[in-house]
Amino acid sequence: MPEAQNPTPSERPVIAFFDVDNTLMHGTSIFHVGREAWARGIIRARDIALFAWHQRRFIKVGENHEHMGTARERALGLVAGHTVDQIEELAESIWEHRIRPRLWPESVALAHEHLEKGHQVWLVSATPVEVGELIATNLGLTGALGTRVESVDGVYTGRLVGEFLHAEHKAVAARELAESMDADLAASWAYSDSRNDIPLLELVGNRVAVNPDAGLARYAAERHWPTMQLDPASIKAQQRTVRREAKQVGKAARGKTKPRG
Repeated sequence: MPEAQNPTPSERPVIAFFDVDNTLMHGTSIFHVGREAWARGIIRARDIALFAWHQRRFIKVGENHEHMGTARERALGLVAGHTVDQIEELAESIWEHRIRPRLWPESVALAHEHLEKGHQVWLVSATPVEVGELIATNLGLTGALGTRVESVDGVYTGRLVGEFLHAEHKAVAARELAESMDADLAASWAYSDSRNDIPLLELVGNRVAVNPDAGLARYAAERHWPTMQLDPASIKAQQRTVRREAKQVGKAARGKTKPRG
């Protein structure tokens, strides 16, 4: 039998928020920035060893505030004193041989399922915004929210602009984006693997725990949130759910593609 179609299109924009690390790709994107920086002599062997340790721990047990704080300091130290052009070139160089091979093709297809519905698809990650924007551009997604570092005269200072985009700060940034375009948060979606993203997941009407860490798995089970494992069958099942249950966006709402300034 054909799948039921949603009879009530949304006349406001709908957003699908995707975490990046361990949701859209395997492992942490900032680790691969660090590897490339080490290969280019921007950081030392000791620094890449710490990046590697963080990567292994993240894959094994997920995030926590202490280790994300360490990652933040390493990331800020990585760019400090370098030009914006240098870091953008570094980010572009990691796409083909470090990030693209680690993307989950089915997760990318799921993001495109949302685009087919007329939704905007925004990446939301603690990774530097330049990396998030690079991934979004290459995948044809709407945009990315990420950690921003101050630059003066084209050189990074190593100081944050705003907050490190982690935990509740992701939810704040996502809400500000949604409000800027009058998006329908009740009809919007969010995907993440981490208990630290519970504020982001609770922001929207449709949340999915992706290969969740122990804390998020418990929280999601208590609230009967859907859970998606990072395997082709589970992701394809979620694609069918989006196709069947997500609101199609009306033509008027599709024109609201940019946040109001």
